[in-house]
Amino acid sequence: MSPPSKPPTPQPPRVDSQTAASQALDHYRADQLSLAQEWTKLHDDELRRRAVRAAADKDTAALLSLLIAYLTHAGASGVMTSKHTIAAYQRGVKQFLHWAGTQAINLLRPGRHDGQTYANTLLAQGKKPAGVRLRLAAAACLYRALRWAGATTATPFEDIKVAPDHTPGLVKRPPYTEDELYDVLQVADVQARFLLLLTAHAGLRISEALNLKWDDINTDQKHLTVTSGKGRKSRIVAMSTTLSRATRDYRALYGPGGTEGFDGNRSAPPEYAFRFTDSDTARYHMQKAFDQAGVRFRGFHPGRKYAGTRLLQQVKDFGRVAAHLGHESVDTTRKGYAQLAVDDLKDDLSGW
Repeated sequence: MSPPSKPPTPQPPRVDSQTAASQALDHYRADQLSLAQEWTKLHDDELRRRAVRAAADKDTAALLSLLIAYLTHAGASGVMTSKHTIAAYQRGVKQFLHWAGTQAINLLRPGRHDGQTYANTLLAQGKKPAGVRLRLAAAACLYRALRWAGATTATPFEDIKVAPDHTPGLVKRPPYTEDELYDVLQVADVQARFLLLLTAHAGLRISEALNLKWDDINTDQKHLTVTSGKGRKSRIVAMSTTLSRATRDYRALYGPGGTEGFDGNRSAPPEYAFRFTDSDTARYHMQKAFDQAGVRFRGFHPGRKYAGTRLLQQVKDFGRVAAHLGHESVDTTRKGYAQLAVDDLKDDLSGW
């Protein structure tokens, strides 16, 4: 007599991919909003009392919660404030609170020199002016939150002076060279190759690359659509021939119906091109490719700078390069992403 057949293993219900992505984003915003409402539902007097107590005790957790409430309720982007922006402000506030604790600073009644002293301390520690400005912006945001809560009227970070750094951005943090990219692309797997070309040819920020959906990529027309650019601005980006071919190879493995099939470790909804959503995982995969090639991995931005520099050499137009990189201001492109050769005009002047 044959053994009884096993009952079929129950399968989890299938969720439409667009619904899954929408639910994930809605969940994040709902959490952000609910955290903000822990403060906004308070009576004004209670709101002020709790904020005063958090500042007096230098309660980091409470002050970070207040910061999120302020950004969500009264910030420029409100509940649409990205998690990356919030995380950056949180890091800066933690650093400021640590310093304020070591200096016995009264957060509610800071001295008139405390803001400048903090800036000078960071510069004396060897921090770059650009990084100092980011930390000051986070601390200033904390004080906007405290004023919003009625806890203080102090503005210790107004009119703070940070000496400009006259070293060009391309000198401080240069782009990858042609040879470096060639060496990495020779050994990179299909996924790392696709990601590297998105930054070094399409000029995408890492957040823009990780937010790409399959529907955003058109290899026939050789362009892709960035729908989650900085400031939530969308743009159409032309694809190089090399990137277009790398995209087809990547889609054949990991796209809908690809040979790799469903990855149970996938953290991103299936309509997204990449299986992961965080830059740390992307950095891990890219680091492996660079290590294999014997090239130092310096992050994703040198790839964008390579795109800007090479494109400018070809088109000689900062405006077009800025549009490709998604810069609102041409000055941003000019200062940190692309520059013409010092003898760029020699051919134009040769016939004079």
